[in-house]
Amino acid sequence: MKSIIKQKYSIFFGSLGYVKLNELIKRKKYNKILILSDFNTEKYCLSHFQNQLLTTHPIVENEIINNLFYYSVTPGEISKNISESVKIINFLISNGFKRNSLIINLGGGLITDLGGFVASIFMRGIEFVNISTSLLGMIDASIGGKTGVDLNNLKNIIGSFKFAKYILIDPLFLSTLSKRQMNSGFSEMIKHSLLDSKDHWKKIKLISHHSNISEELIYDSINTKINIIENDPKESNIRKFLNFGHTLGHAIETYYLESNKEILHGEAILIGLILESFLSHKILDLELKDVLEIKDFILKFSKKISFSKQDISRIIELLKFDKKNKDENARFVLLKEIGKPSFDNLVEIKDIMEAFQFYDN
Repeated sequence: MKSIIKQKYSIFFGSLGYVKLNELIKRKKYNKILILSDFNTEKYCLSHFQNQLLTTHPIVENEIINNLFYYSVTPGEISKNISESVKIINFLISNGFKRNSLIINLGGGLITDLGGFVASIFMRGIEFVNISTSLLGMIDASIGGKTGVDLNNLKNIIGSFKFAKYILIDPLFLSTLSKRQMNSGFSEMIKHSLLDSKDHWKKIKLISHHSNISEELIYDSINTKINIIENDPKESNIRKFLNFGHTLGHAIETYYLESNKEILHGEAILIGLILESFLSHKILDLELKDVLEIKDFILKFSKKISFSKQDISRIIELLKFDKKNKDENARFVLLKEIGKPSFDNLVEIKDIMEAFQFYDN
């Protein structure tokens, strides 16, 4: 079984991960452990996790079984807010959690963002473990130390940097996901390959169906992200590369939130990747054939959405809330070529409008 051990990360795959988690629990002697999930992961993933946790290393079972607590939230962005964070903190207080307690986040990106945020502020910070049950969480949300919640429909506008004590990747959880959820997670895998190298992109292009996503490709994607962030944990420079596709992607996601229309995070990012690939061609001369190839590949996994002029105007207006902004100007991550990203690029509104036309045609 594979593992990735870095200064700030201990990431283990499969059954080895459960052995290492039990060793961690035994060694640290946490007084209480919270399993945080949403109702979907509680239904489809919790029993598998419990079986693995309590049978992989039986000596730990009696030590933790009486100190395990469970808290589940409603799936989706509706739960990713300050109000839900306070409810969880009140639950921790009422059940005697202390600084030597542990939160295990069992779920997708929503749960790792929310649970990580709660862990970062409860008693000025307690340890947490991320066990992602979605592809998006495995390769992106659970890794990197970013935690956060939404406010007034603005994505992750409140948050902190706190690294998980430990990350467990169990590919068996992917069998619980819908095609739509897998495609959503695939957005980050595509992004990582475009940032990394032409060879990585070639591997991704061979995927014709999400059932072809192997543990090796998940490993490669995680490694790409870690290689970027380990020297820039708080996004001062090169970590900004990971925002490729996210400047317009987040604006689209925010627009859907305020319009009470549904879109998954990865679905918005897939659109953002097409738009920002086109902007890379306009601003940094990324070859048009590469842009067309990116668009055609993404649209195999993403249903095209129609945007009216009013929609686009509002999406552009929402760019002012992007966290990468300087002096009210949105800053874009663009590609000079595949594997060669550039950050802090200024883009004119007319070019964004043209990018939407390119997407629509």
